[in-house]
Amino acid sequence: MSKNVASIEDVVEVRESSPLQRILGNQAFWITLAIVIISIVMTILSDAFLTSNNLFNVTRNLSFIGIMALGMTPVIITAGIDLSVGSVMGLSGVILGLVLGAGQPMWVGITIGLGTALFVGGVNGFLIAYVRLNPFVVTLGMLSLARSQAIVFSQNKMIFDFGPEARRFLDLGGGALELGQFARIPNPLIAMVILAVIFWFLLNYTPWGQYVYAVGGNEEAARLTGVPVRWIKMSVYMLSALMAGIAAVLMVGWLGAVTNALGTGDELRVIAATVIGGANLLGGAGTAYGAVIGAVLIEVIRNALILAGVSAFWNGTFVGLFIILAVFLERLRNYRRA
Repeated sequence: MSKNVASIEDVVEVRESSPLQRILGNQAFWITLAIVIISIVMTILSDAFLTSNNLFNVTRNLSFIGIMALGMTPVIITAGIDLSVGSVMGLSGVILGLVLGAGQPMWVGITIGLGTALFVGGVNGFLIAYVRLNPFVVTLGMLSLARSQAIVFSQNKMIFDFGPEARRFLDLGGGALELGQFARIPNPLIAMVILAVIFWFLLNYTPWGQYVYAVGGNEEAARLTGVPVRWIKMSVYMLSALMAGIAAVLMVGWLGAVTNALGTGDELRVIAATVIGGANLLGGAGTAYGAVIGAVLIEVIRNALILAGVSAFWNGTFVGLFIILAVFLERLRNYRRA
């Protein structure tokens, strides 16, 4: 064969990777392995790490970020970004608290709180998809706008009166499924798992999920093949805001009070969890499992530092290192494919 004639394998990839190669090439797998290693080390170093109370606190705390990371995943898959989720969480929580405090039924308060989040997400999505403004600029502006409105509505006061159904409402986020004397599963974790399964199904087995990946892979090609790109982009921002609203309902129920500072800084942790879990900021890649496992890593690191007696100020350093490492691994994989 002439040296100038390429082999079939050079032209098209006919050699499919084995299941083991696919697992080893999955960033979420390595993050899961890192969590297992950290957990083993902490179990050896601290008697408190593997206790039921500590595991209960860890799983409850990670659930709020995990839920919002699930909503962030389709946004990042489409090569977008949503910097407003923390502020949307705060505004939704304040509206929820005010409606319940006015004596309205629990379902009315939750509906209006989630509706507020959906409205904000719709504004983000419309400006990004139809007006074609930059996602970073739009959601950065909404970060400030929604936080300001949370202050206006709450009059900068704490809300702790949730009306006649307060006990039922507080059980939503603060309650748990009791499996015995030493086993409790926090309600937020149950909600996160259910939502993760829903997102897994949507992203993998529905036309909407296929469209989301298509838009992130090549928006122009997706448009030419008939994908409703504008609607898809608007839908992912509405979904991201809705997940922030759901997280707000659960967190307010857990805290037993709400202030306009609810969710401050959470947008960074949410984006970090999503990227650490394997979502590509350039679009086209991301999974529901990756979003959850990224949130798990962030909370395990935070908890491990506390138990090890290390200042909590170091938490951001470790999370930042994992983000850089995740982006580096993605770049390395792309280089090897090229």
